[in-house]
Amino acid sequence: MADRVSHDPVVHITEVRELDRDLVVVPDGRVQLVPNIGVIGGRDAVLVVETGLGPRNAEKVLEFATEYARGRRLYLTTTHFHPEHAFGAQVFAGEATFLVNRAQAEDLKVKGAGYLDMFRGLGEPVARQLEGVVLPEPDLVYDEAYDLELGGRTVQLRATGRAHSRGDQVVRVPDAGVLFTGDLVEAEQFAIFPWFPPYDTDVSGTRWLAVMERLAGEGARVVVPGHGAVGGPELLADVRDYLRLLRDETWVRRDSAMSAETIVEEVRALMIERHPEWAERDWIEKGVGCLCAEHPA
Repeated sequence: MADRVSHDPVVHITEVRELDRDLVVVPDGRVQLVPNIGVIGGRDAVLVVETGLGPRNAEKVLEFATEYARGRRLYLTTTHFHPEHAFGAQVFAGEATFLVNRAQAEDLKVKGAGYLDMFRGLGEPVARQLEGVVLPEPDLVYDEAYDLELGGRTVQLRATGRAHSRGDQVVRVPDAGVLFTGDLVEAEQFAIFPWFPPYDTDVSGTRWLAVMERLAGEGARVVVPGHGAVGGPELLADVRDYLRLLRDETWVRRDSAMSAETIVEEVRALMIERHPEWAERDWIEKGVGCLCAEHPA
């Protein structure tokens, strides 16, 4: 996220895709800093997954969700605290019950202001979307697991533990076989490692890999990544295999006492050779740095 952003990271409520009965995704359109947004319905209530970046994007999401709900009660959750996923939650206050896991709530409280400042520095279009942001306080906080009953449909919220962030959460819709992963999974791009020592080192490549090994083994018919096209279980396998290879290739070079620069150069070249079509190549270096720090000395 070191590069400045010149485009407007705007959520467009277009090409809404129905994944199952009463379950839709507003796609990101492959626009950086726009997440995939989910709306999951039951007989009595509707759950919104992600807000978009800032109040103006969230207003559009809330308007769409309210129309979709047609009088049903609204809930909101976010897969993690990063700005394009959660920094519009204030708009839902009084309109929806906002619920997240405890680690994510702590991330919002402790790290939210720093991330707000950092993202404002990414360029005028991003700063404009973040005007007027007030960091939210969740209405409901759970520890590790929460089953949300929407009426004839139960949605499972599960804290994964530290991985992409401390407070990652997946959202599973068992009757539809749908899994929302947030930034634990991206489609056709390299994994986002927010590794910014000494300011933020909460991302863990080794724990992230363990989470992906578990998720890949649990089975999901449809996977909604944080960014990129909706896919199937192959998305989980792709990230698992990438993280495993990134770890192994980084650690074997770390064992040989190569310089940090050489490790990055060689591993980056190998990862691009394996996945020449994947975007966001700059995150490879961040991943190598994280895994070097996690190397079992």
